Amino acid sequence: MNDFARSITAAFSLIGSADPELIGIVALSLRVSLTASILALLIGAPFGAFLAIARFRGRQVIIVLTNALLGLPPVVVGLGLYLLLSRSGPLGAGGLLFTPTAMVIAQTLLAAPIVVALVHRPASLLWSEYGDLARIDGLSVLHSIGLLFALGRTSLLTAFLAAFGRAIAEVGAIIVVGGNIRGFTRTMTTAIALETSKGDLPLALGLGLILLALSVAVSTIAFLLVGRVGEK
Repeated sequence: MNDFARSITAAFSLIGSADPELIGIVALSLRVSLTASILALLIGAPFGAFLAIARFRGRQVIIVLTNALLGLPPVVVGLGLYLLLSRSGPLGAGGLLFTPTAMVIAQTLLAAPIVVALVHRPASLLWSEYGDLARIDGLSVLHSIGLLFALGRTSLLTAFLAAFGRAIAEVGAIIVVGGNIRGFTRTMTTAIALETSKGDLPLALGLGLILLALSVAVSTIAFLLVGRVGEK
C-alpha cells in the first residue's frame, strides 16, 4: 500500500473513530459559518432590496462598489480587521482578536456583498414589475422590502446558501484574526492548511472529506429547496 492509500485509509479511520478534536473543529466551523451567514443575510438582504427600491444620488456608485467587493481579497479583510481589533487599534479594548467572534465578523464582511448582489438583481426585476402597484397601494419602504422578500423567496435562499459556501470555505481572513488556536479558533480550513504543512495528511484528508461532504450536501439541499420554493 502506497503513502496516499495509507493516508486515505487513516483519514476514514479517523472520521469513523469520532475523534474529539476533529468533532470540535467541525462543530466550530459550522457554528462560525452559520452565524456569519445569518448575519450576512440579515444585513445584506434588506440593503439589496432597498437598493432595488430607492432612488437617490450616488445609488449607482454604491451598487458598483458592492459588486466590486465580491472580489475582495480575504487576507486584506483579515488584515484590516486585525488592525481594528488589535490592542493598539480603535476596537482593541473589546478583546475580540483571536476569538471566534472576530472570525464571525471577518466571514460576515466577506459574505455580505454576495448577499447584497444576489438579492439586488432579482429584487430589481420584481420591483420593475410590481413597483407601480406598490406605489398605488401606498406601501412604505419597509413594506415594499417585505413584498419583495415574499415574492423573491428563492433569491433569499440562494443568497444564504452562497454566503454559507463562502464562509465555510474561508481560510485567509480567519487565520489572521483567529490565530488558528487549537481547541479555540481552529476551523476545518485552517486545520487543513496547518496539518498539510506539518505533513499530517490523515487529519487534513479527514477534514477535507468532511468539508467536501458538507459542500455537496449544501448544494443538494439548495437545489431541492430552490425547486420546491419555485413550485409554490
